[in-house]
Amino acid sequence: MNLSITLFIGILLISLVLTMVGLGGGLIFSPLFLILGSAKADAASASLFLNLVAGASAAYTYSRKKMVDFSLSIPLIISSAMAAPLGSYLNTRIDARPFMVIMAVVLALAGCRMLMGKPKQTEPGSKNMPGKIISGVIIGLLVGTVGGLLGIGGGVFIVPLLIYVLKTPTRIAAASSTFIVCFSSLTGFLGYASMAKINWLFILPAAVASFAGGQAGARIMSSRLKGKSIRVIFSVLLFAMSLK
Repeated sequence: MNLSITLFIGILLISLVLTMVGLGGGLIFSPLFLILGSAKADAASASLFLNLVAGASAAYTYSRKKMVDFSLSIPLIISSAMAAPLGSYLNTRIDARPFMVIMAVVLALAGCRMLMGKPKQTEPGSKNMPGKIISGVIIGLLVGTVGGLLGIGGGVFIVPLLIYVLKTPTRIAAASSTFIVCFSSLTGFLGYASMAKINWLFILPAAVASFAGGQAGARIMSSRLKGKSIRVIFSVLLFAMSLK
């Protein structure tokens, strides 16, 4: 697969929009590359690398604005990073179609939940810390495995879970998610790199577009978007990907 001007612009815009809601772009990159003719493993590996670049670009901006909850992110980072290579391995050994069907249903349900009013949120420090850590580890293991399997980095699951399970404010959940998915995307990509040849001639130029999109998306979200707007944008993306 070659990188055309149209695809370069498309990657930039995808990264811009998805980093605003806590994603790096993998949610769309993986199916897009499959549609354009890439093999399943090639599409997933390229998607994870671009997800890593866009997520890291946005996370840097969010962290400078003190929007990333590191105490919440670390347990998810460790467990999702450990589980992502398992997902990458499963991708090369089993048919991913049943998982795609399940994911479509989950995405649709998550989209509905994101539109159902403002979630209840706990005050800082009000949630029991051991329980918070255990919940984060469990969420990370599930997200890392599924994200590595499907090449989407896992942010699509992390944001709703942070908001509705751990009661995290929407903007903090979105910003923290970009930081978390960097690590699961990295280990997932390394899993593919250890098993197959990577198309660096496509990935590296595409990463430039992904980085620029991540920067733009983070700056727009941190200065202009409110929590409700983020949830609406996120729910629309969930519905679109569920239908696809």
